[in-house]
Amino acid sequence: MSAIPPDIPPEASLIEYPSAFPIKVMGVNEDGFAQAMAEIACRFDPSFDGSTVEMRPSKGNKYLGLTLTVIATSREQLDDLYRALGAHPSVKVVL
Repeated sequence: MSAIPPDIPPEASLIEYPSAFPIKVMGVNEDGFAQAMAEIACRFDPSFDGSTVEMRPSKGNKYLGLTLTVIATSREQLDDLYRALGAHPSVKVVL
């Protein structure tokens, strides 16, 4: 399940483009999860630096929370990125 931003007309957006935009991703804590999320982020922001990903394992270490900060250039870019992250089989939530 992922959180897709609601339909807001572009002129009503509170985000100024371009800007640094953090995205939270929670998924199964397995080998390659963080790398896969970084690769998806890089497809939408070629300047994305995977070394900046913040990682927080859950209390039981079953899940891994990530914060990916991308340079947002448009509403469409963010919508597409949210959809791509949420479509990954290991992802539980995208905020």
